[in-house]
Amino acid sequence: MLSTNNRIDTYSDQIRAFLASNFYVADPRALEVETSLLDQGIIDSTGVLEVIGFVEETFGITVEDSELLPENFDSIQGIARYVVSKEN
Repeated sequence: MLSTNNRIDTYSDQIRAFLASNFYVADPRALEVETSLLDQGIIDSTGVLEVIGFVEETFGITVEDSELLPENFDSIQGIARYVVSKEN
């Protein structure tokens, strides 16, 4: 099995690809993993719901209401870390 850091990197790539194909991202390669998706206008509140649907379907996890926190869904890195935390 991949290490935690390798899983985060792999998931970050998948999340970046999803964002680039479903939202306006001028240059997906320039989208830093720490960038706030909400502050940069990449996603809005409806977009967060789309990201949650993607996470649940792609990674086979259930996002609980209590987990709908900015640190879990406001950046690529936050989403990837959240997914890894649900696997453990």
